[in-house]
Amino acid sequence: MNFRKGRAPAEPEINLIPFIDVLLVIVIFLMVTTTYSKFTALQITLPVADAEKALQQPQEINVAVDARGNYAIDNVRIAARDAAGLAEALTGAIKSSPKGSAAASAADPVVIINADAMATHQTVINVLEAARQAGLAKITFAAQTAAK
Repeated sequence: MNFRKGRAPAEPEINLIPFIDVLLVIVIFLMVTTTYSKFTALQITLPVADAEKALQQPQEINVAVDARGNYAIDNVRIAARDAAGLAEALTGAIKSSPKGSAAASAADPVVIINADAMATHQTVINVLEAARQAGLAKITFAAQTAAK
């Protein structure tokens, strides 16, 4: 028995309500499980550049260390092999430097360590200890870029 003789068959519809419910649950899940990172702002005071200070070059003391553990201060080889002897040589280098004027000696001299790549760690530590004993706080290491 076909009671719908004159009617066309009804087209199927997709029920969107369960689909929307599932998406809403997924959105809530993502909102709950997401961690929000807080970016804290640091209160810092940036340094101010002063053109007059850049004109004054600090006194430099070059300390070279070769692979055998020999030391040279400002291209003058020294016989000292321990930190105390190096400290005396560094103090003497400060006093006898050509930049030993009042302007250059007012600033703390910079110790530049030029260590050979094959030099032992202890020889470099001896230079650091000698600089500490001589009262030199500004120390830097010289390096070269790798050849390509």
